[in-house]
Amino acid sequence: MNCSISGEVPEEPVVSKKSGLLYEKRLIERHISDYGKCPVTGEPLTMDDIVPIKTGKIVKPRPVQAASIPGMLGMFQIEWDSLMLSNFALEQQLHTARQELSHALYQHDAACRVIARLKKERDEARAILAQAERQMPAAAAPVPAAAANAAALSNGKRAAEDDEIGPDGKRIRPGISASIISELTNCNAALSQQRKKRQIPPTLAPIDAVERYTQLNSYPLHKTNKPGILSLDVQYSKDIIATGGVDTNVVVFGRSSGEILSTLSGHSRKVTSVKFVADGELLLSGSADKTVRLWQGSEDGNYECRHIMKDHDAEVQAVTVHATNNYFVTASLDNTWCFYDLASGLCLTQVSNGSTNDGFASAAFHPDGLILGTGTSDAWVKIWDVKSQTNVANFDDHRHGPVTGPVTAMSFSENGYFLATAAHDGVRIFDLRKLKNFRTFSPYDENTSTQCVEFDHTGSYLALGGADIRVFQVANVKAEWNLVKTFPDLSGTGKATCVKFGPDAKYLAVGSMDRNLRIFGLPEEDGPSES
Repeated sequence: MNCSISGEVPEEPVVSKKSGLLYEKRLIERHISDYGKCPVTGEPLTMDDIVPIKTGKIVKPRPVQAASIPGMLGMFQIEWDSLMLSNFALEQQLHTARQELSHALYQHDAACRVIARLKKERDEARAILAQAERQMPAAAAPVPAAAANAAALSNGKRAAEDDEIGPDGKRIRPGISASIISELTNCNAALSQQRKKRQIPPTLAPIDAVERYTQLNSYPLHKTNKPGILSLDVQYSKDIIATGGVDTNVVVFGRSSGEILSTLSGHSRKVTSVKFVADGELLLSGSADKTVRLWQGSEDGNYECRHIMKDHDAEVQAVTVHATNNYFVTASLDNTWCFYDLASGLCLTQVSNGSTNDGFASAAFHPDGLILGTGTSDAWVKIWDVKSQTNVANFDDHRHGPVTGPVTAMSFSENGYFLATAAHDGVRIFDLRKLKNFRTFSPYDENTSTQCVEFDHTGSYLALGGADIRVFQVANVKAEWNLVKTFPDLSGTGKATCVKFGPDAKYLAVGSMDRNLRIFGLPEEDGPSES
């Protein structure tokens, strides 16, 4: 017996008293609640007219198609066809999605190329404009140097293009005023007094920890087509690192986050030197394009170029910041160093290396700020009195070896007594009290030069780099300076170009002639995992 509504065998059969027709209980209940009449005869019908029928358990018969092998094969064929049609529809959707993705990527790549071209055209236009402004004839009435200096300081912009030209063809500089010299002297007195009370902080990494240092991370910060990190600097309070590369970019990197915070583009040739100022909101970069740029940081982590200094006639090799954080010095292969006011970007004085033609390859301020050390391309180390801008001492020790080369790096110890310099023949340590070279490290053969040297901020450790990286424990003049750790050059280039200790010497940042910044330290002292 089949249901009069569905035509199938009912699971709960009921019968109508009025018509005697058989129904499925749930179907007739729904129909009566909706219409109140018999679905077949149309007579009024209520649930009181429905009588349930007791039956045994009903087993539903198989469909007719499943009752034979040909029928089952037909069912399978229908299912297979449906599956194939569904698969074909999915493949079409995948193909369409791939086409849309390819089109979007092509548009993105085209947009990036257009943006890069526009940036290049903008920089070229700025360079042409600056050159045109420099070549414009001066006004008929000469402007006194003091007035020009005051105007530059008042509006906060560079005024190098307006400098007067002297009889010898060189620009007339305003000079270092008495007030500035007084500021430098007061800073020197305060720092010297503090140094007498200086103690090694308890948070400094101990020797046994440095001995266990290993490479923690390697970050590809610069471009692959022009690899090479030539300089780096660490801003201790924020634990950020700036690197200057052969690819003309300056990269600001957050070590704790393991991310690039900002990429600074603007130089047209390799960046040879980078230096943070004070709390890291200002950053200086020197380049082989003969310019120095002052970058201003913002709250969102980006940096904008605030000043462009164009006072040198050859590659700028070094930038060093005075302890007041109000002045800085640049050294160039044009045989001069320049003393700048940081706020205005104005070159206050430009000092020549005398009658020799040795360009400067490195420079560093003494911690107290009244002494400037420079290294020349002809292996001389020269000490200058900043107040009088006179050469007060010279060291020729790097010139005694069979092979000579430029003094590529120098670093003053925080104790104020030691100066470390790196050149082709190795690293030499000078005692500034006796003006004497009392220790020499020659880690490599005569065909391999030492590229970099750096004291940590407490003067407890000394790191040097070349074919590898070595860390020494700093001692006094008579005691032995023990080798603590040697790190292999994992870049594969055999040339570690720059090295810098992190806060409390908890890590060592190393740049090489590949594009990677490498961090050495203890695993528990490191933040993010290797990227």
